[in-house]
Amino acid sequence: MAVALAATATSAQQAEATRPPFSLGEALEYRLHVAVGGNVGHGQMRVEGPVVERDVVTWRLVFEMHARRGPISATDRTISWLDPVRFASTRFEKTERHPLSRSQEHVLIDALAGTWQDGEGTPQPLGDSAPLDELSFMYFLRTLPLDRDTVFEVSRHFDDARNPTTIKVLGEELVETPVGIFRTRLVEMHVKDPKRYRGTGIIRLNIDVADCRVPVRIVSRMPILGTTTLLLTGWVAPPRYPGAMSCDQ
Repeated sequence: MAVALAATATSAQQAEATRPPFSLGEALEYRLHVAVGGNVGHGQMRVEGPVVERDVVTWRLVFEMHARRGPISATDRTISWLDPVRFASTRFEKTERHPLSRSQEHVLIDALAGTWQDGEGTPQPLGDSAPLDELSFMYFLRTLPLDRDTVFEVSRHFDDARNPTTIKVLGEELVETPVGIFRTRLVEMHVKDPKRYRGTGIIRLNIDVADCRVPVRIVSRMPILGTTTLLLTGWVAPPRYPGAMSCDQ
């Protein structure tokens, strides 16, 4: 049975003070599976940089997904500029192309002013002084302690209307992948996203308990395709980052 905990500033600071379990050059490959249709594509999560973003040295987190089922195709490209010192987002972009819809987000975050603005340029107050977006939040999960069943309530999204996010650290599971069997912790993230989920959505991640805390399996929902599963198929070592892949199996 999970032990309910309120996420405090102290616990967040302790998690962030630890060196992130990922580094520049990490690139994770995934196979995309849908409940009706089987394997329909692939995805990748990678860490690029360093990139200077408005005088701040950042890491660029990138997620790309490509799916095709017969004549139907879908793509998702999400980018988050992360200040690794503060573990906070400075900019966020997302482009989705689905058969019945297309959408784009462009968000600039001004930590000094305590505001964020979308593509229309309307400043809005930040939801937290060290804000995260939906992609950097996935990396933030990898910094949290996974040694016991716990419930965190975290208000770190840049848009306060999407706070809080509930994080449930559940039991251990063995997950078989094309690159081996992993001992993982199941983590449920309950997110407020009216645009995508018409309310609250649930994203389930199986995170490897080894040092690099790699997301081995990610289950969520997508328009048209329904429930989708990203399953780890391997690591890629980009030429620009020789020796960066310390978690190769």
